[in-house]
Amino acid sequence: MAETEAALRTLAHNVRAARNRAGLSLDELGRRAKVSKGALVGLEKAQGNPNFATLVRLADTLGVSVSALLEGSPEQRVRVVGTDAVMPLWRGERGSEARLMLTTGGPAATEVWRWTLEPGEEYTSHPHQAGVTETVSVTTGEMVLVVDGVEHPVAAGQTAAFDADAAHAYRGSGTGPCHLIMTVHLPPGPA
Repeated sequence: MAETEAALRTLAHNVRAARNRAGLSLDELGRRAKVSKGALVGLEKAQGNPNFATLVRLADTLGVSVSALLEGSPEQRVRVVGTDAVMPLWRGERGSEARLMLTTGGPAATEVWRWTLEPGEEYTSHPHQAGVTETVSVTTGEMVLVVDGVEHPVAAGQTAAFDADAAHAYRGSGTGPCHLIMTVHLPPGPA
């Protein structure tokens, strides 16, 4: 429980700091990110439990990575992160999950994600801010990448790249789990 409280305090601090750097009021951030003012007030007081979609919308609106909202310590020169060190930010009903492993620093950050998609299970993402691109590299299994309603099968050993400012979804296909590495390339912007 102490880890959860510490994570919420870190998230609260980082959201408030990013909002202040962007010069946004709670009302304006809420309007742009489509998050209620009450939820933002609670979040900045380290209360509540924001879902993955809310974190993505806030990060996009503030021009930062999702992990910039979650990380509490400054970057080290070399970081080695194991899957067991990070909690899933999304879990599907059939056992699928997405874990944000780390985000690179610099003016144009890259998020590195590990996904497991069970057959038939889908995660739908809202469009990101203009300039965000994603790559999906399937290591085992099969998936379907849906961008603007068009389905693109991606199998083990294949990588797909797309502009993520369009509606998109990831769906497991085939007979077993699909494991993939997804990278989200953020455009240069405020840190």
